[in-house]
Amino acid sequence: MKAGDFSGLAGDYSSNRPDYSKSVLKALLGMMEVPVCEIDFADIGAGTGIWTRMVDAIGVRSTTAVEPNEDMREFGIKDSEETSIKWLPGNAEETGLEPDSVDMLTMASSFHWADFEVAIKEFHRVLKNNGRFTALWNPRLIEVNPMLFEIEQHLDTLRPNIKRVSSGRSGITNNLTEMLGGSPYFEDVVYLEGRHVILMSSDRYLGAWRSVNDLQVQLGEEKFESFLTFVKQKIANSEVIEATYLTRAWSARKKS
Repeated sequence: MKAGDFSGLAGDYSSNRPDYSKSVLKALLGMMEVPVCEIDFADIGAGTGIWTRMVDAIGVRSTTAVEPNEDMREFGIKDSEETSIKWLPGNAEETGLEPDSVDMLTMASSFHWADFEVAIKEFHRVLKNNGRFTALWNPRLIEVNPMLFEIEQHLDTLRPNIKRVSSGRSGITNNLTEMLGGSPYFEDVVYLEGRHVILMSSDRYLGAWRSVNDLQVQLGEEKFESFLTFVKQKIANSEVIEATYLTRAWSARKKS
């Protein structure tokens, strides 16, 4: 398995990954300068469409999902059968979208894979005047649940030289406000965050772990299976796992 390649993980991703904060979504829509029913929306690096469908369900005028991985895209198409979402191959650097064609463009849990400079230039190209780009992530807030914190800490014993930090609480997120605000393409950078709780069955909780790419790459197959065995033992007596997530979003307006 290669870093960033979700081939083979799409089934678990589709079935088990959590939604994002509905309050953050409402706040993002509130910053738009056109009514929701007039928004043309595009989600880049859409995965299986978890965030895409959340936005689409609010009642935007049109929704386009762009996803480079065929496996993820196929599950997204299947999961979106009852919607009018249009699915396309493409990526952050080459979306395949027409110039000045969307009001709202997002990357959910995927912007850390993009080439920042190339991607924001592409987003500026496809956004309409006053359109907004939003990068968001949905990391687990393990500090509020001792059992989940212990599970996460166990990873340190399996790979002592690597401390796992979610992509939504590290890397590009540390400087994203300054990066977007200092670019020639965007302004009016706004940061939002919202906690929300997902009640998971043990199967869903394990499935969410199985959908994680970076962990499987770092551990390798044998250690990853050992980790899953540890998780199964820790949650064996839990009918429901209460997992708290922190949706973090950076939204910026296109410069004229």
